[in-house]
Amino acid sequence: MFKYLKKRYVIPVLASGFFFVAVSFKSDFFEIAKQIEIFTTLFKTVNTNYVDEVNPAELMDKAIKSMLADLDPYTNYFNEYDVVKFKINNTGEYTGIGAMITRKEDKLIIKEPYKGYPADKAGLKAGDAIVQIGDVLLSDFKEDASQLMKGAKNTKVEVKYIRQGKTLTAQIILDEVDIKAVPYFAKIDDKTGYIVLSAFNRKTTQEMKEALEALKADGAERIILDLRGNPGGLLNEAVNVCNLFVPKNEVIVTTKSKNEKYNNVYKTTREPVDLEIPLAIIVDGKSASASEIVSGALQDLDRAVVIGSRSFGKGLVQRPFDMTYGTQVKVTISRYYTPSGRCIQALDYSKKDKDGKAIKTDASKYNAFKTKKGRTVYDGGGILPDIELDETKTSTIAQALQKNDGIFNYVTYYYYKNPNLGDKIPTITDADFADFKAFLKRENISFDTETEVALKTTLEKAQKEKIDETISAQYEQLMAAIKKSEEVLLDKNQKEIKKLILDEIIKRYQYKEGLYKYYTKNNAEIIKATSILANSSEYNKILN
Repeated sequence: MFKYLKKRYVIPVLASGFFFVAVSFKSDFFEIAKQIEIFTTLFKTVNTNYVDEVNPAELMDKAIKSMLADLDPYTNYFNEYDVVKFKINNTGEYTGIGAMITRKEDKLIIKEPYKGYPADKAGLKAGDAIVQIGDVLLSDFKEDASQLMKGAKNTKVEVKYIRQGKTLTAQIILDEVDIKAVPYFAKIDDKTGYIVLSAFNRKTTQEMKEALEALKADGAERIILDLRGNPGGLLNEAVNVCNLFVPKNEVIVTTKSKNEKYNNVYKTTREPVDLEIPLAIIVDGKSASASEIVSGALQDLDRAVVIGSRSFGKGLVQRPFDMTYGTQVKVTISRYYTPSGRCIQALDYSKKDKDGKAIKTDASKYNAFKTKKGRTVYDGGGILPDIELDETKTSTIAQALQKNDGIFNYVTYYYYKNPNLGDKIPTITDADFADFKAFLKRENISFDTETEVALKTTLEKAQKEKIDETISAQYEQLMAAIKKSEEVLLDKNQKEIKKLILDEIIKRYQYKEGLYKYYTKNNAEIIKATSILANSSEYNKILN
């Protein structure tokens, strides 16, 4: 990537009793113009002279996205199609099929159909693999196939999909989809209210306020706010959520940048709903950005007890800029800091190791800060809970099983093997776990650990150099040893994996709301939060 020259200054020198200041200045604007001219010339030259036909739009799209990827994962370019998806994330509204989907090779996999929305009404289930939309075979369509299932309300979309080896068809009638920022709230005992906050979009504060007031009206005297898995979103919504629990004119977050116009202090601007109600917040390693502003600010202000495991550590602020032809660029403009002065960001993208990965702050270099009442808290990236629970942490083997769809695919198999489970909550027995391990072997599901990937890469290189036959025996031995160690890890983390399997099973039969309902009585983090809130002396001891 091109690097712009910075302004250069020569320091003053003393000569014959006088200071002579020599300043060498090279304008950044000239360097930018120079590099753009070089790039434009290169682009035209390649486009004109390359041996085969090239797609200029596709070439430029890849060039821009590759350039920005060298900065950080959050500075992104959005072409016209991307812009639509970006706006959906901010509003929580769109017209479509109402399902979480993911692309896998030549298929669109239904990961989660939302209850009562078009995909669900059409009979599609988690695990279904869409292979054709209308007349378009996905094997021939390499672009974003989800765009083929968006359109005006009441548009009929014909799909062909594979379920358990059988090819089926369905007609989906598109409708407006409203993604709730607060998908679930309820009283979990006579005095404790529970609120799940899953996103920070334009409806977040209103939905949070309505949930809080409804629970209070129903007799709730303490609140659990669940931010697990919440990836963040709009900054002002995070400030306003905090404002429900803290006074007007309280500093919630500060942003700092090399560009002075992005140095801002964000304060609460409204009257709160409740300044006294005891509050516990649950976070995990997937709670990021706006989630960390809320949990970090309310921790720094001694307004809530934070429970769980250290949050993700996404403390970089992005701002979208509209560009020509309906495109956008989202640029990292500053960093977040909590009221005590802690930086939320975990990884330093300006410093990278030999493999090109951003460096994480070493725990020995964490800095201490003070909350409003003088409690000691630390930076280092993310929000460290007041009470850490092992149950919230995810082991490397569990992460691999989520990434490679090992659990997801097994539960698809389980679902069709047990079609009449309904709202019953099964017990995942040792026999079930053995069946799960057998399924992973039978389906040849790879864990793709760093060691496994490195070994496979070595074999690929050996095959290219035609020396693979000489190392095949050693390769098989090493791979067998890795597989054995993975099986040991499966058994070692059996309790955690069984829990993840059960969570996915409940979602299949009872949707997400069924899982939340199950959590209120059985989740270790919620049980701990309920216990702390019920014990006022313990709660106040933590905050004081």
